[in-house]
Amino acid sequence: MCDACNTLEKHHHDHDHDHGHDHAHEEPSCGCSSCGHDHGKEDPKKMARWRNRIVFAIILFFAILVAENTGLLTSIFGQANELYAEFILFLIPYVIAGYDVLIKAAKNIVRGHGLDENFLMTVATLGAFALILFPDSEPHMAEGAAVMLFYQVGELFQSYAVGKSRKSISDMMDIVPEFANVVRAGKLERVDPSQVAVGDEIVVKPGERVPLDGIIVSGTSELDTSALTGESALRTATEGDEVISGCVNLSGTLTVRVEKPYADSTVSRILELVENAADKKARTESFITRFARYYTPIVVGLAVLIAIIPPLLVGGWSDWILRGLTFLVVSCPCALVISVPLSFFGGIGGASKLGILIKGSNYLEALSQVDAVVFDKTGTLTSGTFAVTDIVPVMGMSEEQLLEYAAHAEALSNHPIALSIQKEYGRDIQMERITDSEELSGHGVKVVADGRIILAGNEKLMYLNDIQMDTKELIGTQVHVAVDGEYAGVVVIGDTVKADSAEAIRDLHAEGVSRTIMLTGDRTAVAEAVARDLGVDEVHAELLPQDKVSIIESLLAPEGSKDKHGKVAFVGDGINDAPVLMRADVGIAMGAMGSDAAIEAADIVLMDDRPTQIARALKVARKTMRIVWQNIVFALGIKFAVLILAAFGIANMWMAVFADVGVAVLAILNAMRAMRTSR
Repeated sequence: MCDACNTLEKHHHDHDHDHGHDHAHEEPSCGCSSCGHDHGKEDPKKMARWRNRIVFAIILFFAILVAENTGLLTSIFGQANELYAEFILFLIPYVIAGYDVLIKAAKNIVRGHGLDENFLMTVATLGAFALILFPDSEPHMAEGAAVMLFYQVGELFQSYAVGKSRKSISDMMDIVPEFANVVRAGKLERVDPSQVAVGDEIVVKPGERVPLDGIIVSGTSELDTSALTGESALRTATEGDEVISGCVNLSGTLTVRVEKPYADSTVSRILELVENAADKKARTESFITRFARYYTPIVVGLAVLIAIIPPLLVGGWSDWILRGLTFLVVSCPCALVISVPLSFFGGIGGASKLGILIKGSNYLEALSQVDAVVFDKTGTLTSGTFAVTDIVPVMGMSEEQLLEYAAHAEALSNHPIALSIQKEYGRDIQMERITDSEELSGHGVKVVADGRIILAGNEKLMYLNDIQMDTKELIGTQVHVAVDGEYAGVVVIGDTVKADSAEAIRDLHAEGVSRTIMLTGDRTAVAEAVARDLGVDEVHAELLPQDKVSIIESLLAPEGSKDKHGKVAFVGDGINDAPVLMRADVGIAMGAMGSDAAIEAADIVLMDDRPTQIARALKVARKTMRIVWQNIVFALGIKFAVLILAAFGIANMWMAVFADVGVAVLAILNAMRAMRTSR
């Protein structure tokens, strides 16, 4: 098996839940389970030595080729010795370029894993040199050396391609903090982040990366979250705000109280997710692995039959041995075994640049087949935070007056609704104006401010105090206000729709998603209004968590239908929706920065809370799968065509080189397109 194959495979423990996808953990191979290739070739110095060795061998090869074709060898060694001189001279670049392949082939045979690419290349190339033993055959030493040289060039190219693909992920995931400045005994001490305990205070200076998740105790600064979200927008952080590991502190000095140990921090969890992604192979990728395992011994057997059976019947050993050797070179399934995993790997890397973390190629493949996208409303299509959406005073009362009364009524409450009213009011509340306050459980509040009795709460509070009010169909939570027994108006609190939610629905439809569905526990009127504004196809409201699971199951297996449907993706906040995330074909967690539940339950984690990222993830997945199938069809088509030509003696060794190394290089170039993504 080639270096690049092994480079792509990392075998970590699988922490993933089972969605019914294919989680096969098979060793990829070109017909073996262990290739023994030197993974150290990814080391820059070793790569440079490897490259220089191959370049030197190529220069030497072409110098000998020129000497042969210009008659220089004949003039030096004479007609009788020219053939043996060619043999020795072409053997020099052959050994320089391919000695490691020969050694690995021998080692793998000893280990019982002989049928790999090293074996195929060794037998085919040495066989080409061995044709010198057949006087009636044409010499093929140049072809034998060329096959090894171009094979190594292809291997080198593949290693560079894999390195580039891995770098596209590692650059984006370059979020590992090197140290933490922890406050101990009144002094700053630089320690490894894993040595910091929950509750410790750390200091993050300008230019430093936040090492651990926590709460800002003091300081204000701008944070660069691009390594996590893929977006360059800065975030202002101040005292009391949550800050997560991996962000870069740009301006002020922050003192942060650690809330999670390093092992549970955002950085640690994300890196674990990315490392484990290589374990979860797509069905297509697993099929290619199994295909190569059976394909290689079959074609080796056919090559042996081609080389032995016909000459026993009709003679011409050298011709049929050459056909068998050519057949062997063509048969290497390198293009498939390399380009398919590299395509998936590139797709995952390309998505990571956008702040989209995909747990494995099986989820990338499943996402490409999604036909229906189901959304949780709160925190997904809406912000999940309350805000004043409407102020409706009665005759004689201004909006400013009504809001002032409501703000003073809610001045002593920490309820999200009360806080949203206080925020909308936007001015300091003079607490000395409030002389009495009473919370009426389940109804609202009653305060005395400036000597006036203010009631603020739901309709029941108005009814209990015999206050006549106008009932209007308003979308949102209604806080009715009365002053001295007279109805003053209503303040409407709503969960604001995200700025890009409508665009997200349009983008999904443009990508070919046939159904968008919204699930919520909110009131039907509120849910329908949101769905109508966003262009969502279906809406189900007033649901309990178990109701959401039931709806997902009905979408997965429609009653009375035997037709094959596309897959169903569920998009949620990853905290309250874990059961639904796990039940869907593809679970997508929105805004999961720091959310353990999201990282655990979802198959795909979006590192910010923008719904438009869903369509981008879908686009990356479908592009990747198109590239995968292009490579499969192209590689198999060329390979089978040249195999047939080789069996009939039409294809020569140079065509075999193209069918193996040439096709592999073209497939890899195509696979690398999966890494290129646009916002």
